[in-house]
Amino acid sequence: MNKRQARYVRHALGIIMATASPLPLMAQTAPASAPVTTLPAATEDPILPDDEFNARLPGAGSPDDKTDSKAGDNAPLPSIDDWLDQQMPADSGVNHAPPGDTAMPAATGLPPATEPPADPQLAEPLSPLDSVTVPTQVASQDSDEKTPEIRYSTQVDGFGKSGLEAVFRTESALLDGKGKAETAAMVQQRAQADEQLAVRLLHSEGYYDATALASLDQEKDGALKAILSVTPGKRYKIGDIVIRAPETIPPGLIRDSLTLKTGDYIVAAAVEAAEANVALKLPENGYAFAKIGDRDILLDPATITGDYTLPVEPGPRGSFRTITTSGKKQAFGADHMAVIARFDKDELYDSRKVDDLRKALVATGLFSSVAVDPVQTGDPGPDGTEYVDLHVDQEAGPPRRLAGEAGYSTGQGLRAEGSWTHRNLFPPEGALIASVIAGTQEQGVSGTFRRSNAGKRDKTFQTGASVNHQKYDAYEAFTLGINASWSRQSTPIFQKRWTYTYGGEILLSNENTTIDETTGENKRLTYFIAALPVQVGYDRSNDLLNPTRGFRANLRVSPEASLQGNVSPYVRSTFDLAGYFPVSDSFVLAARTRLGTINGVARDDVAPSRRIYAGGGGSVRGYGYQELGPKDGNNDPVGGRSVNEFAVEGRYRFGNYGIVGFVDAGQVYESQLPQFSDIRYGVGLGGRFYTNFGPFRADIAMPINRQPGESKFSLYIGIGQAF
Repeated sequence: MNKRQARYVRHALGIIMATASPLPLMAQTAPASAPVTTLPAATEDPILPDDEFNARLPGAGSPDDKTDSKAGDNAPLPSIDDWLDQQMPADSGVNHAPPGDTAMPAATGLPPATEPPADPQLAEPLSPLDSVTVPTQVASQDSDEKTPEIRYSTQVDGFGKSGLEAVFRTESALLDGKGKAETAAMVQQRAQADEQLAVRLLHSEGYYDATALASLDQEKDGALKAILSVTPGKRYKIGDIVIRAPETIPPGLIRDSLTLKTGDYIVAAAVEAAEANVALKLPENGYAFAKIGDRDILLDPATITGDYTLPVEPGPRGSFRTITTSGKKQAFGADHMAVIARFDKDELYDSRKVDDLRKALVATGLFSSVAVDPVQTGDPGPDGTEYVDLHVDQEAGPPRRLAGEAGYSTGQGLRAEGSWTHRNLFPPEGALIASVIAGTQEQGVSGTFRRSNAGKRDKTFQTGASVNHQKYDAYEAFTLGINASWSRQSTPIFQKRWTYTYGGEILLSNENTTIDETTGENKRLTYFIAALPVQVGYDRSNDLLNPTRGFRANLRVSPEASLQGNVSPYVRSTFDLAGYFPVSDSFVLAARTRLGTINGVARDDVAPSRRIYAGGGGSVRGYGYQELGPKDGNNDPVGGRSVNEFAVEGRYRFGNYGIVGFVDAGQVYESQLPQFSDIRYGVGLGGRFYTNFGPFRADIAMPINRQPGESKFSLYIGIGQAF
């Protein structure tokens, strides 16, 4: 047998001693200085001495080979069975099977085996499974049996000045159980969960040596008491800050964006926010494909600090080039998207402008899904940058839409309007709108063509024709009109600071007008009216339908000419101002004012439908629609040439509901300028139900110092705040 074989066999038979090595240290912890302990080598005597062990080893050759062992060094080893047989004593009492016989040898000295008695039932065939019946066991339904309930109390100690006990109590499993559990094991599980929660919260605030231990005690009354003992330990601060990244343009962009300072506590939320700011600022400054690596914080218990390292791959600095698009069903192509985009070719890449394009595409209402992503091209751009393309993956949504709205107010009655719109009948963004108005005092139909983003972002062209009938206490009019306008308006998705509208309209209106205020005698006259209205708005409020802070201002000026026998030119002007002041998170104080005037013409030369009125929802609540101002002999309003209005509201919200108290005031005058005299007041209460698209409004108001013919109260229902 050669030495290699001897070592192998001895390893198989001997006893191997293993030594334990220390666990690897965490990457976030400074290495400890404790020495590593090594176990001494084994000194026990071997089971067999070396001489006896070697003597018992079989030769390398065949068992029958009597030649020198050196001649059989390369012969195959005998089998283990043959070798074991050779080691057995001759008088062992075991009869060996002859060579080639695989039968097991029989042991001597054992009693003879006897056959067990036969069981006749075992010999019978088994019954079919479908004939076997098992008695049904029904669970007890005794209503008097109740699972015993474990009651326990919870005590939390040790959070101290960490300020985390309040947060812990809101998330604690023990406290959430309200002192009741089905078993003691359940209480123990909750206690273990709270141990982990406490340590996790403390770690998140920089207490990395924190420990928490929960114990259960039996009180005198048999109830359990869960005690959580917390030891925050020392609070770690940020040590060195290392950023592993190539130089950027401008230099220091990454470090300036990382809002962490040496000496700050290691707070998880602050660290994550700082890294998120880096991920935000890099794409805003040309680095479209920046990647933030995994941070590493190496804690040093000796100095109670943690050295912070952040790897960053800014990638190439890029500039915009082209827009591409794909999708099975497309609303419009890349050319129109370039009109909507607020960037030009060769302009430095800015993720804010990419987000702006995405929002503008969503605001069109033409997509069921749309995504805008930068594409790395590798092509050189201006000033050493690399071109970045934008790819728009789009899926057009249903182009047709049905919409409706309804409202009620005293004096105006019930009014419902429905519309059918094909939002992209004339691509891109060419919509056709058909509307119907049905109400107790107003009816009409209209058709409108609208082109959004017409040649320029946010610019809308609109033209249409309408036929209307209006019958109010102030006048009755049958009107045919055509109009065209250019505008920039806000939408609920994309609220704009500056808005405007300019255009023209031509009206042919047959109206009854009062020719004698004393008697109330009236006569039907036909007016031909041309107008060039211009409107400018400035909006600093925080919400289009439910503002809670900021203000709004709006000015409308409309030069007009009325032909009824003679041509009467005049100018209608209105100025509105509203402000919103949050007194608290749930209470908002809102106020508004309106001034209006008609200059250059006598009141009676203006068509009744073009005069100035006040009263009703959106004006002075507590009065009917158009009810304020001069009246004729029949006590019907005749309108005026100037107006002033004021309103104050207190809006209190609780959940999805709200209560509003308000005071409105105003008056209409026959003079060109408002006189601020004979002001009429209305007071009231309202309810609000807040939805995703705006509040549902219901207001009830009454006039102060009510005059004959005026309603005792007025009701107003609509969507959105009153102003």
